[in-house]
Amino acid sequence: MLPRRQDFGMKKSGGPRNSSVINFRTTVIPGSVRRSSAVLPSVLTFLVIVASGGLLLMIEKGMLSSMETPPPRGAGKRQDFMRQVGKLSPGAEDVDSQILQEIRNRTIKSMCSQKNMPHSIMSLTPLQRKTLLQHILVNDQYHFLYCYVPKVACSNWKRVLKVLNGVLESVDVSIKMDHRSDLQFLSSFKPEQIQYRLKHYFKFMFVREPMERLLSAYRNKFGEIESYQKKYGVEIVKRYRKTRAKDAPVKGDDVTFAEFVRYLLDTDAERMNEHWMPVYNLCQPCAVSYDFIGSYEHLERDSEFVLQRIGAPPHVRFPERQTWYKPVTTETLHYYLCTLPQKLLRELLPKYILDFSLFAYHLPNTTTEHCRH
Repeated sequence: MLPRRQDFGMKKSGGPRNSSVINFRTTVIPGSVRRSSAVLPSVLTFLVIVASGGLLLMIEKGMLSSMETPPPRGAGKRQDFMRQVGKLSPGAEDVDSQILQEIRNRTIKSMCSQKNMPHSIMSLTPLQRKTLLQHILVNDQYHFLYCYVPKVACSNWKRVLKVLNGVLESVDVSIKMDHRSDLQFLSSFKPEQIQYRLKHYFKFMFVREPMERLLSAYRNKFGEIESYQKKYGVEIVKRYRKTRAKDAPVKGDDVTFAEFVRYLLDTDAERMNEHWMPVYNLCQPCAVSYDFIGSYEHLERDSEFVLQRIGAPPHVRFPERQTWYKPVTTETLHYYLCTLPQKLLRELLPKYILDFSLFAYHLPNTTTEHCRH
């Protein structure tokens, strides 16, 4: 049984409980993260040499196939159960997944070692730290931290957390997801309690191809959610639609993708809405050493790995995709990026360059030849 919060892994404090964000000692490393793009060319060159050479050597020597992850609590029972329901193949090893994880680990380690990158949450600015702590969910029973990223299956992961917390009987319960209630955020803890959990808990997050995630947010929020149309859409249309008659009513429900991109270009990444804020700014992978970074592209497989790793009960599973969900297909993304003025795309990519480089995603190909097909 875990100790109570006030004496969890540290001495008791007699004073009132203060905000974790306010109480942190702020040490800002000279050089903003926004200047980090200046070091990317040399770093990426280094990464190609290290990652490619190292991985080829590991593959040649058969090291990847022999790597094993220590089994978590109850992992054996869960694996037996998942095999019975056909979710796992006995002895199956996904070498591609291991290679991707190795590439990401090496990339993050190399890029985050740069002097102007944050090396702990203490080196983040107050705003950066506040954003991070408000996006990390805590489970003390299974000892894990999950940094949620909107538009990367975070609603389903919150369902899983609520099942583990005993709030929901099953991930299939038909209710509207409340993204705040019955969830514990790292920002609600004291500084020393935060540090303890960051040091001792299993930490994971999930990522998605940056432009695909951005397009998903655009289609969902401006095509379906009236509150976003009123809060953001009206402003975007008024500011960026030059052909609009001044006295014409604006509903904000017809924002074009190009208008949305222009709005993003004029918005500081650290102050963006969470649905289109870069993953780097949300989860700060240089300041927090994540134990596992899953992919939206391999959501079911990577989610099952996490559930095994935290020792989740066999009956707890990751939810299947909702029938009403409209996925962003390769063809849809191709259409939007190829019809976007290329000048806008070239200006947009630097805002998300750390998401591309850190998480091993290719930059989009929008050459004339590619866009013809």
